[in-house]
Amino acid sequence: MSDDERIARETVAKVSRLARLALTDDEIDETTAQLAKMLDHFADIDALELADVEPMTQPYPLRNVFRDDVERAVLDRSEVLAQAPKAVDGRFEVPPILGLEES
Repeated sequence: MSDDERIARETVAKVSRLARLALTDDEIDETTAQLAKMLDHFADIDALELADVEPMTQPYPLRNVFRDDVERAVLDRSEVLAQAPKAVDGRFEVPPILGLEES
């Protein structure tokens, strides 16, 4: 099947306009050719005889990669908060950023 039969240049131009992409004529031509090649490849995949292939969710066996939850020494809260520019009630105080408009 030829590139012209897979996807029309006008379709690519229309979709690019709908997506608010400012494509030049050369870019529309290039994109049309690229999409046609992709559609040809998808057609090749569709033509494969896969009735006897068992479906799978992962191509490789998975294993748990999480580390064990081990308690370790932590920094002293008061020492850390002493380094903060501002702390209130044992917590860092940061300026609010949501819902405020600059004047």
